Amino acid sequence: MLNRIFFACVFLGLFCSGSALSCRWMEHKFRQYSGNALDLLDMMANNITNSTEDEENTVAFPDHLYSQASKASAEGKLSFAVHILQEVSALFEEDQNSSSWQEVTVENFLNVVNKQADELHSCIKGHSHMKKRNTKLHLYFKRLSNEILAKMGHSADAWELIRREVKDCLMKADHLVSSLLPPN
Repeated sequence: MLNRIFFACVFLGLFCSGSALSCRWMEHKFRQYSGNALDLLDMMANNITNSTEDEENTVAFPDHLYSQASKASAEGKLSFAVHILQEVSALFEEDQNSSSWQEVTVENFLNVVNKQADELHSCIKGHSHMKKRNTKLHLYFKRLSNEILAKMGHSADAWELIRREVKDCLMKADHLVSSLLPPN
């Protein structure tokens, strides 16, 4: 009888160690980092963008991809969130000379987003979900770069539109990952 209990405990321990839910960073630090990223984006807020221009220059988030990700396994959800974070980081590496943001705030934002991506990625390392990037999600961020930033000359208005879109994306990533965490 003791042998069966021992093997059950070993099996449970091995199963949990391979699960995304056993990731200590995700359980203890994710909410803090996610909140910090959103706070930093709020600090960058700039209200000079014209609202009619907003409607003309938006690129719709591929909500069907988010729907699919929300129904995916824990690893699939984390993979989607990591991909969003990586794409956000790449987008914010573009020329921001015309933005009104303080450089230190942008650097802090990028540090937080990159830390989130790295730590969440480490929670799913070895799983096949990270081998294939989501092409449609990548194209969404490419359109943000081409249809907003490039067309608007990387202006402060363009960066404000990007900031708003990115905030929505980070909130979606936060929701996916938070769905895997125990309630506070």
